Amino acid sequence: MNHFTIFASKNDIDDIELKISDAFAKGFAIVKGENEYSIKSKALFKKHKFIIRVISEDTNPDYFTKNIPGMMGYYDNIPFEDDHLKELVLTQISVLNTVIAIESEKEINEEQLQLFSRLLSSIGGIGFLPNGTLLDDEGAVIVYPDGQSGPSDFRPHACTRKVGGQEVSSEEGEQRKNKTIAYLKEKAIPYTASLPQLPTIKACQFKSQEDIARRAVALLIVIQFACDVAQGGNVEESRDFFINMLRTYKVEDDLTSNERDFLQASQPDAQEAINISWQYEAYWTLIWALGLVEELDVPDEVCDCEHAIKVVSNCETFEQFYLQTVMRSQEVILDEADKIYRYHWACVDSRIKEHTAPANMNESIVMERRRGLFWMIGHRDEAWDTISMDT
Repeated sequence: MNHFTIFASKNDIDDIELKISDAFAKGFAIVKGENEYSIKSKALFKKHKFIIRVISEDTNPDYFTKNIPGMMGYYDNIPFEDDHLKELVLTQISVLNTVIAIESEKEINEEQLQLFSRLLSSIGGIGFLPNGTLLDDEGAVIVYPDGQSGPSDFRPHACTRKVGGQEVSSEEGEQRKNKTIAYLKEKAIPYTASLPQLPTIKACQFKSQEDIARRAVALLIVIQFACDVAQGGNVEESRDFFINMLRTYKVEDDLTSNERDFLQASQPDAQEAINISWQYEAYWTLIWALGLVEELDVPDEVCDCEHAIKVVSNCETFEQFYLQTVMRSQEVILDEADKIYRYHWACVDSRIKEHTAPANMNESIVMERRRGLFWMIGHRDEAWDTISMDT
């Protein structure tokens, strides 16, 4: 073994440098780089070198988007002898946002493992060994790779940022979760009971009807420009036309910074154009919430783009568009957000297992619908362009 990894849930990483310095204060020289530390032993005959890399969700969100679902899938597939412990482990993994990865040039010996365990204890979180064994913050085994429980009396820990200031558990959240699970069972769609509840209606920060309507119109206009770019249209003519549309509907101020940059770029990025074009599916959830789409079907086919355009293009002003909207209840919107959250887990789980997504769902559609629904409920108060996709 020459790797040891610490996973944690932390509000910030400001204290990690000090904890690394304390753990290796005796007998080691520490050289700090950018988000990494080179640690060399001072012993004359026992030369060792470690590299410690610190990865935070704030600085590298893609790492967590790509790796946490895989970690969830790995432990979900382990045949735990204690199902309750499995729930606790998966709950812990779902709130991880900090990684301290230790790499050794040589095989890690028992003495060094004790050093790393000391660092784990000071930071908190869980330790991961290359064979899949998990350790608690005291270095005791939580679970072995064959599913056998270790001696640890493990309880998950989440920082307040990951909990988001809301109740971790509530009767309302549990009822909503159970209602969704019953629906998934009926549709033969896989689920995991360890996926957390969404916050209560009271704890959410719902967008107003007007906010949703303005986001919908601004987004639709940018999507049309993105489609022109993706199809190789005349960028200047298209840009002028759609900027004029934004002014006509008076929604220029409702663009996100990413959308504004894309619209103003002299040579808009083709991949970004494709990414924004996919947001038709997020837009679809917005006009559904506004009563302009009858229901959100299982996300297995792209939305009706012709209808999506007409609900706005048939109106000459934003006011005309807004007057035809009828807002759905917060409860109904939150129910759909819970459903898409669990759909997304099922898609990720199937992808990890290299299976076809259940119910022929399209994960790209699921992710964009999740963007729209989570934005509307104000999940973690995240901005449109940075809605987290953890499962």
